[in-house]
Amino acid sequence: MNPQHLAEALTHLLGPAKVSTAAPDITEHSGDKWSASHPPDVVVFAECTADVAAVLTYANEHRIPVTTRGAGYGYVGGCVPVHGGIVLSTARMNRILGMHPEDGVAIVQPGVITKTLQEAAHAVGWDYPPDPASRKDCSIGGNIATNAGGPRCLKYGVTRSYVLGLEVVLANGEILRTGGRLHKNKTGFDLVGLFTGSEGMLGMITEATLRLIPKPASRAMLAVIFPEFTMAAAAVQAILNAGHLPSALEITDTFTLEAARKKLGAGVFPPGNAHLIVEIDGRPAATAAEIEELALLLEKLGASFIERAPDEASCERIWKLRREFSFSLRDTGLTKLNEDIVVPRSKLVELVTFARQLEKDTGIPIACFGHAGDGNIHTNLMVKNYQDPATRVHADAALDLLFSWILENGGAITGEHGVGLAKKPWIRKALGETSFATHRTLKQALDPQGILNPGKFLD
Repeated sequence: MNPQHLAEALTHLLGPAKVSTAAPDITEHSGDKWSASHPPDVVVFAECTADVAAVLTYANEHRIPVTTRGAGYGYVGGCVPVHGGIVLSTARMNRILGMHPEDGVAIVQPGVITKTLQEAAHAVGWDYPPDPASRKDCSIGGNIATNAGGPRCLKYGVTRSYVLGLEVVLANGEILRTGGRLHKNKTGFDLVGLFTGSEGMLGMITEATLRLIPKPASRAMLAVIFPEFTMAAAAVQAILNAGHLPSALEITDTFTLEAARKKLGAGVFPPGNAHLIVEIDGRPAATAAEIEELALLLEKLGASFIERAPDEASCERIWKLRREFSFSLRDTGLTKLNEDIVVPRSKLVELVTFARQLEKDTGIPIACFGHAGDGNIHTNLMVKNYQDPATRVHADAALDLLFSWILENGGAITGEHGVGLAKKPWIRKALGETSFATHRTLKQALDPQGILNPGKFLD
C-alpha cells in the first residue's frame, strides 16, 4: 500500500496524535542496538489494547507488515522493520496497572521500563527479580518477547519464571487472555510460555501479570581477582559444590578487565587476569555469615584479592563498575559483536580456551564476560572497521566457527538477547529441522498472512 494512503487510513482509525510519518520518528524506529536498520512506512504509538487490535485487524486484512517495538534496546535486530510497513510502538503503554503484594503479582502494560517496575515493587517491600543490564532502558514487553535474563538468573530464573498471565492481540486483531493472577495453573496448554520469547512473531503483548517475591532483607557481595581465568572458572563450580546458591556469579576475562582499567583508571581493579563477582542475599545474619564462608573458600582457591561489600550501597558500587564493562569495550574503538552464547557450566574453561585460539586464528580480539553461574558468557568479537564488506565477511566467518563450536558442545547461540536478524543464519542448525518445522507450523497457525515481524528467523 502507498505509505501516504496507509498513514491516512491509520489516522482515520486512531486519530492524528497516534500516527507519524515524520522523519525523526521514522529514523528512530528503523532499528535497535544492532547494526541493521530499515525504515518503516509509518509509526503508530499505541496507547491501549483497542489501538493495537484496530491496527492488527486492518493490517491483517490488507497484508501489511507490522513490527512491534518496545524500548528499542535489543541487540539482535529483532525490531528492525525489514519489510517496512507499520512499526507499532508500545512506548506510550507504560502504566503499572496494579501492584498486588497480597497476591504476589504486578499487572503492567508492555512499555513499562524494567527498573521502574522494580522500584515500584521495592516501594511495597517486594521484588521483581529479572535484572537485565539494560534495566533502566529496556521495557517489560521487550523482556517478555526475548525471555530476557541478566545476572540474577542463577538463583531466580529468567523472565519466563515471572510471567503468570498475558493479554495478547493476535495477528487478526482478536484478543487472547491466558494465565492470570494464580501462581499455579495447569489449565490447557502453556500459552504463556509460547508467547514468552516469541520475538513478536505470534502476537503482540498488551498486558502482563507478573510474579513478585518478597524483597530479600539484605545482600552482600565479594569482588574477587584471580591470577588466571581458569582459577576463577574453577571457583564458580567450587562455590556451587560447597552448597552455596548465590544470587549472581559474574566472571570477566583479561581483555575486558584491561579495557575497564583503561576507561575507569588502572587502580580500579588490582592486578590479575580474571574478575569474579559473588552476590548473596537473604536474612541479615545469614548473609553476614555466608559472605565470610565464601571469602575463606575463595582464599583457599587462590584468589589474589577479595573486596567485601556488606551492604546495599557497597553492592551497588560494585554493580556500577560491572555495568561499565560493555561501555569500556565500546571505548576501545572496535565494533563489539555481542554474542550471548550459553554453554554447560563445566565448559567455561573450554569456551575461553577456544575463544583465545579463535582470536589467534582470526586476528579478531575476543572479550568474554558474563553470567558464569548459568553458563551465559557474553563472547564479544571486537572488530576493527566492521563497516568494510571484507571485514564483515571475515567476522561472520569467525562467528560461524564460534557458533558451530557452541552447538557441538551442547550450548545455545542465544541465552537472553533472542535470534532476531543477527543469528538468523544459524537458526536451523541450532533448532534442528524437526523443531524448525514445528516453529513454522505454529507461526502459520497464529499468523497465516505472515504480517507479524516478517523477515526474521522463520522466513
